[in-house]
Order: sequence, then structure tokens, then C-alpha cells
Amino acid sequence: MLKELFRNGYGRDHSAFPEEQLEAMIQRDRLPKHVAIIMDGNGRWAMRRGMPRLAGHRQGVDALREVTRACGELGIGILTVYAFSTENWQRPKEEVEYLLNLLDEVLEKELPELHAHGVKVRVIGRRASLSPQLVKKIEAAEALTASNQKLLLNVGFNYGGRAEIVDAVKRAVELARAGRLDVDDIDEEWLSGAMYTAGIPDPDLLIRTGGEARVSNFLLWQLAYAEIWFTPVCWPDFRRRHLLEAVVDFQQRERKFGRV
Repeated sequence: MLKELFRNGYGRDHSAFPEEQLEAMIQRDRLPKHVAIIMDGNGRWAMRRGMPRLAGHRQGVDALREVTRACGELGIGILTVYAFSTENWQRPKEEVEYLLNLLDEVLEKELPELHAHGVKVRVIGRRASLSPQLVKKIEAAEALTASNQKLLLNVGFNYGGRAEIVDAVKRAVELARAGRLDVDDIDEEWLSGAMYTAGIPDPDLLIRTGGEARVSNFLLWQLAYAEIWFTPVCWPDFRRRHLLEAVVDFQQRERKFGRV
């Protein structure tokens, strides 16, 4: 059933196409401006290989590196990835600490290459729960890459879609109480400007790896009209060709935005 969902429910199956053919099929004038990815399946990938779950997270860094490069090469301007959710604190302490340390490590080791390739790095989510040392490293990475324009890489860390909406509502209430915001001025445009992703277009395409078919509290406000592409491929195995498959499928859909 799930296999047929992925194969037939969301467009033509392009998994057998050579990467070169997929590349040739891409219409450069119809690229998604903003791609969002739920990087799922790290633990299952590791366990199927008799490895600890943490090994899957480590391998997932390679996938993120390749997909980030591919987005830059294709001309996709914004990539937003779900790295650590507000719910992930409920995971075993060892795994949580590993993920926190992994972000610290990735910021240190990957930042020089990202900066050299014109990638602007932003971390979206609640920072109050993170250590001061990690927040300082995040701020340093954002400051270093602030002027880069090749690709915007948003990393959702301690991110939750509901939490983001709650934070936006709290901001509205604070401004209204201070007399700096009229309630009648609160509309969709204002709320969009209060989100962590303020100032950038909503995702055109959401990719979820790992075989699950749900959005898991990711970009709930921003995904209103995103096209969704699910794949059974676990994140550590996700590569450039899979991104090409998703983009080709995206370009074969008709986006109506509520129109007939």
C-alpha cells in the first residue's frame, strides 16, 4: 500500500531514470524557489544495518552536504531543513546530547565551505533551551554568512510549527498591549512577517524522506500551498538524484492555489 502511494499517488515514478536524464528534464525557468526537507529515517537507516541510531545522524550530514551543493548548482535559492524538533527533547538523553553536539560540530567544520560557496546560514527555532555556547556559535555562523546570496540555508533546530505560531501570536499581543499594533492590522501578511521565516517566500516544495507521509509540525503556516513529495528513501541515502526526481515531479504538477 505505502509503496503504491509513493509510486503512483504523487506523480510518475522517476526512480529508474539515469541521473543525467533527470538533469536534462529539469526546466530551469520553473525551479522551486524554496525547497523544504524533513530529513527523516536516520535511526531506521542505522538499525537496518545493525548500527546504533546515532550513526544514522552522522551519515545524514553527508546527505545534507550533497543536497545543499545540489540546490546551489541548480539555482534553488532557499533550502529549509528540519534538524531537531521541539518534540525531539523527549528522545533518549544520549541521542539528544549527540544531536546538540552534532550541530555544534557541523557549524564548525562545514561553515568554511558553506561560506566559500556563498551560502547564507540561518538557524530557526527557539534558542532559549540551547546552551549559551551553542547559541554563540549559531550567531557567529549567521554573522559570517549574512551577506552571502547564492543560497539561503535555514536549519530548523528546536523548531516546531505550533511553537512558531504561538511566538508570533505572543509578539502581536505584546505590541498591541504597548499600543504599537492595532488588532485590525493583524492579517496573514502581518503574521507571515512575524514568523521565523519572515521576508522569504513560502516553500514551493516539501520533501519528506524515510517512508512516512506527514508534516510532523514542520512549517505549518508556510506549507499552506506547498507541493509535497514523499519518498521511502531514508535521509542518509538521499542524494542529488533524489532531489532531481523531486524537482522533476514538482514541475509536472499544476499548481492551482485554490483556483479551478
